[in-house]
Amino acid sequence: MFNDHFAALGNWFLGLAGLAHQPRPWATFITMQILVALLIVVVFALLRVRLSFDRPGKFQHVFELVYEFLHDQTHAQIGHEGQKYLHYFGTIFLFILLSNLVSLIPGLEAPTMYPGVTLGCAMATFLYYHMVGIRANGILKYLAHFAGPLWWLAWLMIPVEIVSHLARPLSLTIRLFGNMYAGEQVTTVFLKVTKFGVPAIFMGLHLFVAVVQAYIFMLLTMMYVGSAVAHEEH
Repeated sequence: MFNDHFAALGNWFLGLAGLAHQPRPWATFITMQILVALLIVVVFALLRVRLSFDRPGKFQHVFELVYEFLHDQTHAQIGHEGQKYLHYFGTIFLFILLSNLVSLIPGLEAPTMYPGVTLGCAMATFLYYHMVGIRANGILKYLAHFAGPLWWLAWLMIPVEIVSHLARPLSLTIRLFGNMYAGEQVTTVFLKVTKFGVPAIFMGLHLFVAVVQAYIFMLLTMMYVGSAVAHEEH
């Protein structure tokens, strides 16, 4: 649909990136991300008009449970100051969760099956925790974290810390992409081999993996932010 009706818009974006125009410029993973983003906007628009202090409905109760879960996880990983970063944790969790689950709808694919999408999420987290770390500690104190607690070991700790931080987006990317791609391929194979019963088992397993991977990505993000904003006292 995007390629049939919005090809000119897609080629305009390609032009901004300095890429050649294509007859069908919209890739599946891009349109799936747009779909997920629009779904999130619609869901929260519907939620907002239904919010009630006196008579909360089931829709509100569901999201209150989600909020309490995210709030408790944030407090456990960061402490009472973690509330300031809850908006990012909730956003990345819901985006990845819905991106993982959208493939359960016939005809749609999970955008997290593509490494470029998971890399984008990983780089967003990478930049975010460095940004909030500098904001919380100041650039000099934040950079001092890389030197470790003992100044005479700084020559060893700085390279180790740099490699460790650079490995984080790679780890986030591969873990999410690998699990979602493998789960989708296994489900597809069994749908082709047998039509009843067995594929449902693997679809249920895929659902479980989708939720777990979104949670792990969010939890690691919380841990990275927590270590970045910590005020060390030596």
